[in-house]
Amino acid sequence: MKKMLLLASAAAFAMSASAAGPSASSAGTGAQGFAKPAAGPDATLYDQSSNNSGVGIVSQNFEATFDAYDAQGADDFKVPAGQCWKITEVDAYGVYFNGSGPAPSVNVTIYKQKGGKPGAVVADYPSLVPTDTGGSFAIKLPTAAKAKAGKTYWVSVQANMDFQAGGEWGWNTTTDLNGTAAMWKNPGGGFGTGCADYADMISCIGALGQGPDYMFTLKGKSKAC
Repeated sequence: MKKMLLLASAAAFAMSASAAGPSASSAGTGAQGFAKPAAGPDATLYDQSSNNSGVGIVSQNFEATFDAYDAQGADDFKVPAGQCWKITEVDAYGVYFNGSGPAPSVNVTIYKQKGGKPGAVVADYPSLVPTDTGGSFAIKLPTAAKAKAGKTYWVSVQANMDFQAGGEWGWNTTTDLNGTAAMWKNPGGGFGTGCADYADMISCIGALGQGPDYMFTLKGKSKAC
């Protein structure tokens, strides 16, 4: 493993498998390491966007040359008792590193919880074009994702971007722990973590100064049920 000095939104260190391949993380410079996406018109249902750790963890679908490095993060959220949600927008706070982006599109997946981790897919939205503010995405969903009262779900945001064209996208982490710690997977094993399926993100990647959860906001409509 080598330490490389990289440029993200500001000077940053990243842990890299090699100088020619993708890196697992980008360590930014505190609260200024990300920009907030533009506000949407719908109400905020869930907000996990405070206390930036300054470290983003790669969650990206690369080109075929780097398929082994394809990685995906996911984090949980719980719908309060007595409320039913229609999620219309997912905002994910992140940063580009090893390049300046932008990501042409992103994938959003919402899962049911099973055994304390992502289970069956509730809604899958491939190749959505986000509003991109310096690596932070405001992602409008083409159809609302329904979430039931009192249930726990998981949301994943993954950038679609060629490493050779735009570098990498890291999903910023928060120092706050909300519910279960964030999960991460690298099915092709390029990062050598052994996490082919979703597992605790810090256990997979190691402690690089990242927080235990990812930074994201859910927007949409809520009704009593």
